[in-house]
Amino acid sequence: MSPHLDPGATHAVDNQPPEFAPRDLWRDDLALREAVDREGARPFVESLARYGALAGDALYVLAHDAHRDRPRLRTHDRFGHRIDRVEFHPAYHGLMEAAVGHGVAGLSWHQPGPGAHVARATLSYLHHQADPGTSCPLTMTHAAVPVLRREPSLAEWADKAAAPHYDATEVPMAGKAGVTLGMGMTEKQGGSDVRANTTTAMPDGDGYRLVGHKWFFSAPMSDGFLVLAQAPGGLTCLLMPRRLPDGSKNAFELMRLKDKLGDWSNASSEVEFRGARAWRVGEEGRGIATILEMVMLTRLDCMLGSAAQMRMALAHAVHHARHRRAFGAPLIEQPLMTTVLADLALEAEAALALSMRVAGAVDRAPTDASEAAFARIATAIGKFWICKRAPAFVNEAQECLGGAGYVEESILPRLYRQAPLNSIWEGSGNVQCLDVMRALAREPDTGRALWDELQVDAGAEHAALVTQLKPALLEGQAIAPEAARGLVSSLALALQGAVLARAASPWVDAFCRSRIGPGRGGVFGASPPLDDATALVERALPT
Repeated sequence: MSPHLDPGATHAVDNQPPEFAPRDLWRDDLALREAVDREGARPFVESLARYGALAGDALYVLAHDAHRDRPRLRTHDRFGHRIDRVEFHPAYHGLMEAAVGHGVAGLSWHQPGPGAHVARATLSYLHHQADPGTSCPLTMTHAAVPVLRREPSLAEWADKAAAPHYDATEVPMAGKAGVTLGMGMTEKQGGSDVRANTTTAMPDGDGYRLVGHKWFFSAPMSDGFLVLAQAPGGLTCLLMPRRLPDGSKNAFELMRLKDKLGDWSNASSEVEFRGARAWRVGEEGRGIATILEMVMLTRLDCMLGSAAQMRMALAHAVHHARHRRAFGAPLIEQPLMTTVLADLALEAEAALALSMRVAGAVDRAPTDASEAAFARIATAIGKFWICKRAPAFVNEAQECLGGAGYVEESILPRLYRQAPLNSIWEGSGNVQCLDVMRALAREPDTGRALWDELQVDAGAEHAALVTQLKPALLEGQAIAPEAARGLVSSLALALQGAVLARAASPWVDAFCRSRIGPGRGGVFGASPPLDDATALVERALPT
């Protein structure tokens, strides 16, 4: 045997990409930086840049541990006392501490002013790329603040939910600098039909006693929960604390944690209320109206979350293709791969642009009736469309990595499991479409706001589509329920084209031709080739 041969060396590691992280998620994302500037959040750029660097480095690493070691339910302590405690890997708490401290849950409220909602939306988008699971309690905590502020007796809860302090200890609200909030709406017999809820809220002193169950009880480790229950005056929203002011555990029991497809770093549960104390939020019988105020904010975060998943999947696909060689050349230089990556980049940018446009409308809504009307309906449209597009998008990005994209050591399987969630959470696709139909029929200002937004030169295909939409938006055209998805899909594409055009995107024509025009393809990369595909890919993840 030759002295130069090592029989134990069977192969050399070659033609493999380097680790993806650390990456600066803010610096890498030119489309995001442009959207922040366009939607009025320039004063917050320094804090956004800091969080983008953190999310692509330390938080990205923490998320792997938080997803690998899933939450566990401990119903009793070792002495037999009922504790109903959810235990997490320390990485979960590290993610929450960073997010809350940087304003992912509360910046809109503790730093109010022009652009604050856009800045918070950006923080949410950046955080979701690192870890989508913790986005659930962060989103609900954020959305609960304006509702709680309507009740003077709950002002301290609202202030502490908005505060940039994370405290995982299980003590009463008065002993904490910051709190998190979960939700309990869904019951076995009703699902989205919350009017069918049977949980009761019986008056008791200055509050109520809850008896019943919730089929989905989100973020069960939170300090408080917004719950829908049947009070004497009808379906009512209530705040139920985990710990009562005297320090005792409230009268609820966690039955089990849901064994979910994805979202593994976050806990979801089933719960039984056994006379739990709660306080009313809003008037009796107005529970749905109270919750709807939150829904616009949580649905916006669904859009942002799906756009973030697209962005992270795309970044991994481009990173892999840039460093992997096949058939004598880097993958990224193979014409068909370039076409696929460019089409994905186009989709991701359109999803982000629409999400940030809605965030800007939410920001301006208190002082601009037209923006309020636009936010009202565009949130449901965007939530339906962007969340529906995410699973197919992530799968296509996964395929760019080949077999490596199907292996848990990459982030793509986690993203693929996560991708369907946002289309289900906060109202499924059918619920969103019916909500759009309801808004057009009952709130004419929403149709006019959409029409005004669409009045921009985005090419012949876009103009033809907008003309087709006019009867539904301005003339009160009745739409059959079974046609709702078709209409909302067309509205979404028209809106994305308009937003790109208003942003002076050089790719608006390519977007409209490939999504609206007669040459559109059924899968990513099947439309007519883009003239500037290489530039689109470079913009998506600069070298």
